[in-house]
Amino acid sequence: MLIRIVRMRFRPEAVPAFLDIFAASQPKIEAQPGCRSVRLWRDSADPCILATYSIWESEAALNAYRRSELFGAVWPRTKALFAEPAQTFSFEEAAG
Repeated sequence: MLIRIVRMRFRPEAVPAFLDIFAASQPKIEAQPGCRSVRLWRDSADPCILATYSIWESEAALNAYRRSELFGAVWPRTKALFAEPAQTFSFEEAAG
């Protein structure tokens, strides 16, 4: 299992547009092979910082999504709203 966190800082005026993109995309992403769930988190101190938290069956499943037509449509629209580059983190369970 792979946990993927993508931390994004948006321009203040762009946050509503991203929330719309996420709402429309979440069920489609969760329908991708190997995706168990996708959630959206908001920073408790800065409403312009949001992060997606997704769970994938494997890194291969995540990479297949990243090569998909859906990702190709969603990511450029999202990236255009950033105030700074996104930070990405991938984790696997370390023990037990």
